[in-house]
Amino acid sequence: MWNIPNLLTSFRIVLIPVFLVVFYLPFPYATFWAAVIFVIAAITDGLDGYIARKYNQHTQFGAFLDPVADKIMVAAALIAVVEYHNNLWVTIPALIIVSRELIISALREWMAEIGKRDSVAVSSLGKVKTTAQMIALTGLLWNANTFVLSVGMIALYIAAILTFWSMYVYLVNAWADLTAENNSEEAKK
Repeated sequence: MWNIPNLLTSFRIVLIPVFLVVFYLPFPYATFWAAVIFVIAAITDGLDGYIARKYNQHTQFGAFLDPVADKIMVAAALIAVVEYHNNLWVTIPALIIVSRELIISALREWMAEIGKRDSVAVSSLGKVKTTAQMIALTGLLWNANTFVLSVGMIALYIAAILTFWSMYVYLVNAWADLTAENNSEEAKK
């Protein structure tokens, strides 16, 4: 259970409170160091998956913990960014991203219950979305200058659009199963 990928994932979970404490510390470079911690967490996310695939170190524990660690880290960063920037232009895409994660997590759980988890497996679109989120959150956390903030905002909107699009794709793939009960009820009438 405690192979390198799982240790990296656990380390990422430990980084979450460290990230938040550093972000809220009252010193001039707190946002920079919080962004650095966030980048380290993002790197461990890519690294744990790479190592697990390359050395065949997949575990059930890792399959459960990795997406949990990712979602908590992104949610913590989104909450910090929304509070820090305190405007509608950051809040709306952040809400789209969080809402999608809740909807797709519920959908995946439900599809797993009916034995069709593969219908909502992670796609390559999800990887691009995640990359855009990481760039967006790093830029918005750091907020070093107008250029960094602009890159962060553009990446946030790209992430929100990809987030919404990937949710649409997952829901379309699951639609027949989601409406099957209603169809069978109507057929009986």
